[in-house]
Amino acid sequence: MKRILTLIGIALISLSLVACDQEPAPQAAAPAPAATPGTAPAQPAPGQSGGITGTVVESMDAAGYTYVQVDNGTEKVWAAAPKFTVAVGDSVVVPEGMAMTNYHSKSLDRDFPVVYFVDSVLNASGGGPAAAPGLASNGSAMPESHPQPTVAAPADVDFSGLKKAEGGLTVGEIFTGKAELGGKEVTLRAKVVKFSPQIMGKNWLHLQDGSGAADAGTNDLTVTSATSAAVGDTVLVKGPVTLDKDFGYGYKYQIILEDAMVTVE
Repeated sequence: MKRILTLIGIALISLSLVACDQEPAPQAAAPAPAATPGTAPAQPAPGQSGGITGTVVESMDAAGYTYVQVDNGTEKVWAAAPKFTVAVGDSVVVPEGMAMTNYHSKSLDRDFPVVYFVDSVLNASGGGPAAAPGLASNGSAMPESHPQPTVAAPADVDFSGLKKAEGGLTVGEIFTGKAELGGKEVTLRAKVVKFSPQIMGKNWLHLQDGSGAADAGTNDLTVTSATSAAVGDTVLVKGPVTLDKDFGYGYKYQIILEDAMVTVE
């Protein structure tokens, strides 16, 4: 009986990690700005190989979130999830999350070189989530000062020769004209810089075309669709513009195209 319960616990952890590893882009790390004096460079995002397992060496609560510093023996990583109970010395798993570089918490009045915002932190012992998915305890799903999530384009994705869609807009133009475009359908041609399949029943694509400004987060447009694509694909996209979409867990988009028609060219 004990052996069966152990196997069930391991299976539950595996399923949780698989689900978290596909977190949208919302899940993806923004390009790290130049490190300021006294701060460490951005570390690789947890979850690239299933999550980081380690021991909690520090924890604190702020604005409905619990921040934990996890030591896996080779590095220490800060993560934050909707408020949960945890103690120093607990063994936990941090799944893939959104990397916030040079992040300043107003509530804590503290700067973090990198914090990974995740929807839950798992007990490494197999006891299920330490932080249950859901809204923060204060009713807000957004960490303070949370910027637009963006993705750095892979080095081998070339935007040269990419032609603007007939009657369409560029990524930069969509951001510039967002006030007039809310609720309206737009068309654009761009390249896929990140693809995350079947998150909340949808495929998530980060699109760029070389327009917009990376430092302002206006060069990267998130699209959800039933269509699959690969990083580097050129796609023609038609979809309605949704403004200020908040999915919870810290994933908020000033612009997103939901349930768009995507054609791989």
